[in-house]
Amino acid sequence: MASLEGYALVLSSAENAGREVDLAALVQTHAALLFRVAHSVLRSRAEAEDVVQDAFVRVLEHRSELAGVRDHRVWLTRIVWNLALDRRRRIRPEQMDASFAASLAAATLPPDRVFDEATRMQAVLREMERLPRAEREALLLASLEELSVAEMAKVLGRSESAVRALVFRARTRLKERLKDRLQNRLPDRLPDRFERGGRGQ
Repeated sequence: MASLEGYALVLSSAENAGREVDLAALVQTHAALLFRVAHSVLRSRAEAEDVVQDAFVRVLEHRSELAGVRDHRVWLTRIVWNLALDRRRRIRPEQMDASFAASLAAATLPPDRVFDEATRMQAVLREMERLPRAEREALLLASLEELSVAEMAKVLGRSESAVRALVFRARTRLKERLKDRLQNRLPDRLPDRFERGGRGQ
């Protein structure tokens, strides 16, 4: 990620002598995941990079608490998640759907299939906005495929069984709405990003 060195520079510029937690190493280890979390919520690279930078500035400001944090990955993910949700409230999702959908499709498909998949992904993103908030948020986290159900539960402040139920309901509801809306022009299966996800489910 382009801004990774910038994050490391900000944190390594602080006085690190005698600190139990190496802040620069923390950035190196977790910045890519945190960017993907923010990007999945905000659908904009620039906005996501801003959120990750804000998160690491907060970590710098509260670095004295780091030694008491048991799971830095989940703790940082929760910070970024909450910052991204706060920022999302100021952005209309449809402003970013087209480019975000195209980027998701282009990352996994040959050029001749990108347009169709991007169109399909836009439909999924629009319908996701209509899901109940708890279901939408659980599905967004599950779509990252990097967080276990236990980690997702900690980020969302819910039990593991509740997270599994939310993801199941979100996927079921999304499939039904897409089928109704697009009059069977899409297959029953969701795009892979939303069909899979949440390690340990």
